[in-house]
Amino acid sequence: MVNFITAVILILFAVFSRLMPHPMNFVPIAAIALFSGAYLNKKYAMLIPIAAMLISDAFIGFYSYMAWVYGSFILIAFVGFWLKKRFDGAGAGKKTGYIAATTIVSSVLFFIITNFGVWTSGMYYDMSVSGLIQCYTMAIPFFRNSLAADVIYAAVMFTVYELIVKYVKNPQLQESRIRK
Repeated sequence: MVNFITAVILILFAVFSRLMPHPMNFVPIAAIALFSGAYLNKKYAMLIPIAAMLISDAFIGFYSYMAWVYGSFILIAFVGFWLKKRFDGAGAGKKTGYIAATTIVSSVLFFIITNFGVWTSGMYYDMSVSGLIQCYTMAIPFFRNSLAADVIYAAVMFTVYELIVKYVKNPQLQESRIRK
């Protein structure tokens, strides 16, 4: 039940973040996909970013290269699965390093995959090597925003979750608070 509630909250948060005014690409979808892969079961990890995108795209509008965008979020959830395997026995510092590295990798994957998808759509750039280079060059400002969003949202989500696990779910800490 906790996984389901967490999934619903993350989906709603992601949908509203895309529908509210925000700088271009400054949304938490990639961070949510990474977080979901790291902490939730596989079914929810795949469902959350796709559901959030489908719901918000129903309001914003669908586009020709959506498969590339959706596919990149599924791949980022797989990065989260890899991250989950590294958590066992890892200390806080090592966990933080893994989270930081996978967040950056996720941003780069999203940038490479989605801009390749934009280029293959043939709508904006010539279907040539120079068109591909132009596509990636023109996308750099969007990359800065998505990287910043991924770093900020991932830092907040992973930190809040770890604090909840440490201080709320720890029965020894709860018992010591009751005695005070």
